[in-house]
Amino acid sequence: MLLRTHIGASLRSARTAQNRTLRDVAREARVSLGYLSEVERGQKEASSELLNAICSALGLSLSKIISDVAREISVRDTVTFVVVDAA
Repeated sequence: MLLRTHIGASLRSARTAQNRTLRDVAREARVSLGYLSEVERGQKEASSELLNAICSALGLSLSKIISDVAREISVRDTVTFVVVDAA
């Protein structure tokens, strides 16, 4: 999964947890509704400036989103080995 997909999912999760619409957040972040939608779906990679504006509109710090995404990637990258006894 791409980094932009993780970031988009994290932003969408934060927005929906606040019961806010794309239109509301896009207006406050001063980005187009279509662009925000593409960022949330992982189709566009937002610049750090736009990502910061979106985070601010959600009342979150950029570092919070980055740390959440890093944690999610870390969990997904953890490989679990299962030992099967052949006997």
